[in-house]
Amino acid sequence: MKPSTKKRIVLKIGSNTLTRETNHISRGKIEDIARQVASLKNEYEFIIVSSGAIAAAKQFVKLEGNGKEINVKQALASIGQLHLMRIYQENFRELGLYISQCLLSYSDFKSKTSKDNIVNTINILLQNDYVPIINENDTVATDEIKFGDNDKLAAMTASLLKADLLIIATNTYGIYTKKSMQNGTPETIREVMGFESLIKEVAEGKSSHGTGGMKSKVDAIEIAVKSNIETWIVNGMEENFITKTVLGNIPYTKIITK
Repeated sequence: MKPSTKKRIVLKIGSNTLTRETNHISRGKIEDIARQVASLKNEYEFIIVSSGAIAAAKQFVKLEGNGKEINVKQALASIGQLHLMRIYQENFRELGLYISQCLLSYSDFKSKTSKDNIVNTINILLQNDYVPIINENDTVATDEIKFGDNDKLAAMTASLLKADLLIIATNTYGIYTKKSMQNGTPETIREVMGFESLIKEVAEGKSSHGTGGMKSKVDAIEIAVKSNIETWIVNGMEENFITKTVLGNIPYTKIITK
């Protein structure tokens, strides 16, 4: 059981959001996230699942590989994680917020001991007003790099930590209907019950920096729904996207559970 009476939010931030669809991590976007976390901290506790390590590294280095792209990406992740966390720390600290880094692998979710350790550690961090920043341990695991852009990791984390809400920030105003995308007039699916009705409506496509398309969002939704966790797909490109979504001031997709 989570010890706090605050509403627990797992917030997944993709690379396109953090870079504002450029080739560099945006300090302004991380400041935007920090500002919102600070303004909402009395009602909500946040656990952030952040992509962006590889994008951060590309700002500073160009690595030569051994012919295996996955190894280069793992090395970039190792370098970029330091830069990414430094940017988080600097921007959150300016607003009186403390952060911690948690590197997880999918194998950590297969062992009861590992799962218990994750829950206990993150609960202690939250009790002491630290914001956990979670990323996959890319140097030893390849699933995120190849398949999911941390969407699945965020959903698994939300399930394990009994979150009240999973927010996945992307570069669209939620999930658009396939028909509207074909017509060139994107229309947001505003609210649905469960995930099955979404699958036929999802328009395929991947972002420029991230590795996940909308299909990966649906896979994450499936995990969350099975754990009875409401999920929002929101446009992280907007300034104040969390507070705007909470107030209903921008379109987004809400997946509710029974």
